[in-house]
Amino acid sequence: MRKGYITIFLSLSLTLILSLVFTVIEGARISAIRMKFECVTDIGMNSVLAEYNRELLKQYDLLFVDMAYGSGKPSVANAEEHLRNYVQKNLNGQKNGNFLKVRDFLSMQIDSVEITACSIASDEEGGVLKRQISDYMDDYPTGYLIGKITENLAQMDSSGMESRDTAGEREGYQAQIEAIGLPEQEVEEGVFEEVPLDNPADAANSTRSIGVLNLVVEDVSSISTVKVPLTQYISGRTPMRGNGICREAAQISSTPNDMLFLAYLFQKCGYYGQEKENSLLQYQIEYMIAGKDTDWQNLEQTAKRLLRWREAANVLYILTDAAKIAEAEAMALALTAVMLSPALAEPVKYTILYAWAYVESLQDVKILLRGGRVPIFKTSADWRTGINSLRDVRGSLTDAGDNGRGLSYKEYLEIMLFLTNDHDRTFRAMDIMEMDIRKTPGNSSFRIDGCFDAFRAKLSVSSTFGYRYEMERLYGFY
Repeated sequence: MRKGYITIFLSLSLTLILSLVFTVIEGARISAIRMKFECVTDIGMNSVLAEYNRELLKQYDLLFVDMAYGSGKPSVANAEEHLRNYVQKNLNGQKNGNFLKVRDFLSMQIDSVEITACSIASDEEGGVLKRQISDYMDDYPTGYLIGKITENLAQMDSSGMESRDTAGEREGYQAQIEAIGLPEQEVEEGVFEEVPLDNPADAANSTRSIGVLNLVVEDVSSISTVKVPLTQYISGRTPMRGNGICREAAQISSTPNDMLFLAYLFQKCGYYGQEKENSLLQYQIEYMIAGKDTDWQNLEQTAKRLLRWREAANVLYILTDAAKIAEAEAMALALTAVMLSPALAEPVKYTILYAWAYVESLQDVKILLRGGRVPIFKTSADWRTGINSLRDVRGSLTDAGDNGRGLSYKEYLEIMLFLTNDHDRTFRAMDIMEMDIRKTPGNSSFRIDGCFDAFRAKLSVSSTFGYRYEMERLYGFY
């Protein structure tokens, strides 16, 4: 009978030991499920971010995931499905062969995947896009650019380049001439005719209807005539919306900086004379300024604005140059109609001065488009046209270079783009990105508002052993 005691003791002890072992094993299973869930969630969400659009990175140094995945139909559901697949594959692991039919120790499966928030590029009026650009341009010396633009704007304001109505002033002097009326001469007995004014300013002003580019560009056939359907780009449609910048992210590098954005656009986009290779629109900066659907119109509108700026500055100067005023007065007094009607002398003199400033402005625009420099404020040494140029405007515009000082075409564009409405500038920039990315293989329907750079996902998994867990994570390019 005593020998049986040992057997009973061992049986009872083994029961307790096995209970402890199984408890430890089950605890290990629970911990392993949790740990694996965290690991596959991290792997899955990182894998989704690894599908960033390669062309967007290559051309614009931006990291965004295209939720269309080449289909042209971006949606959060597409990203959810990709995340589900990555998580499920990592849950299942590799089971090649598995000839022993061993049961998975964790036996986990994904129950649900939901992306609860995402930061889309066009959110907050393009703020998400500009935040990432600010990160990329973090080392750019914005102080220099701010100082340069501020100084140039101050000079522009003092010269009235943006605000002065030179056209109205010119028309006012023309109205004075018409109010005075031209003198009459008797050509036959009892027959009188008006004496023609033959104002050289009229010849110069008649070229205004020709178009700036036709006057200042030697070979207009070299100007791009590409036309784009603007309604197919983000500025012409209602964009998809996300949840804006993920401000709750642990490390958010920066907030959008408009001056960095401006510098970035000149780094990544082309303009007349510095066209970007393989771009759709050749004059991209001009498009952001003018917003027209053809390269020609964008360049024409930009050149017109340049002409208006230069005309205001040149009028301001010429009205202070005693020598040029004397030349204009002498030319006015030499006209037959003025000799017969001295009251015409003063308004005619001013129409000549304004026309002369116009011709000089055309010369300025030509210099700028050829890569030269033109100062905001001129001196007599900077003036390049003579008073006789009024009768032959085209023939008087030379190909000679500048005096080596002043602002370049790019610097005038910087001022124009800075003055452009922020919404228009940002959305037109995103138009340009869409245009260029769509030219690349597999991106024919690319949409910038279908791209995100951060997302929050809520996942749940279960195990056939009766366990179920949920997890929420935020990942992004921060």
